[in-house]
Amino acid sequence: MSEICKEPTTSFRNITRHAWNVFSGFCMGCADIVPGVSGGTMALLLGIYDEFIQTIRCLPRIALLQDVFHARWLSAWRRSNMGFLIAVGAGIATAVLTLSSYIERALIEHPAYVWSVFFGLVLASVAVVARRVERWRVVHGALLCAGAAAAYWIVGLVPVQTPDTWWFLVLSGAIAICAMILPGISGSFLLVLLGKYEYILRAVNQRDIGTVVLVGIGAVIGILAFSQVLGWLLRRYHNLTMAALTGLMLGSLRRIWPWQETLTNTAAPPRNVLPVFMVDGIMQWETLAILGCMAAGMLTVLVLEKIADAREERSCIPCA
Repeated sequence: MSEICKEPTTSFRNITRHAWNVFSGFCMGCADIVPGVSGGTMALLLGIYDEFIQTIRCLPRIALLQDVFHARWLSAWRRSNMGFLIAVGAGIATAVLTLSSYIERALIEHPAYVWSVFFGLVLASVAVVARRVERWRVVHGALLCAGAAAAYWIVGLVPVQTPDTWWFLVLSGAIAICAMILPGISGSFLLVLLGKYEYILRAVNQRDIGTVVLVGIGAVIGILAFSQVLGWLLRRYHNLTMAALTGLMLGSLRRIWPWQETLTNTAAPPRNVLPVFMVDGIMQWETLAILGCMAAGMLTVLVLEKIADAREERSCIPCA
């Protein structure tokens, strides 16, 4: 059975739905730029994660390919949920193309403030996603702990030197996109571990089409393959999958802790330290400002959750 979604209309409700999807894609793109934050986390928070995975999963279906081959464009539009894909994709592309240089500069000049906002976002999102497990049992708790331990270990790995050859760029794109749609595991951070984050970010900023195309090819291959696995897990074992994803998000907090101490003469990642509120009896207002940014991130999640809950979910018949 193939997926058939509602036919696009020009109603106000449909326009607002697409506007929300563009906004959701924009938030995913912003998160994907930052090493340590996953666009999948934002998709889960904003209520489009299941639809996103199932839509990608259904793209290679034979029925859809037959529609395209025979130029049955309206049928292909319905089966592919193309309106949703275009809206989310436009949001992601807009964020990456317009904000990558600004976020890169902010991470260099004001890292603690950037990390604090995203730490607040992810921390509050953990609670949001955890509530999507209908009933917590021992097995769910075990998966949460396993996911948290896995993410905690991954984000503590040391980056390596890798080649700039075409095949490794394709491989990097495939690995990164799999992580980008997996809440808690940052695709950008995996690019850091692979030694390709700055290389690819510079290629985007300098409009290096060749490099971008190679990474894009890998991303298409990776997302089409990995979405099949994720889609199957979400449909068959939704609560167990959500518990594991909650753990991944929880473990990833190690990487985006705002107070970090860079170790000299070593390739090891920065060490997390406790915030300092007083030095020689003088209040450290910067610490309070960072906490304020963290609170702002958490408040943003609460607001977005309320908005997402108020939206009427789009209904689709899932593909087999």
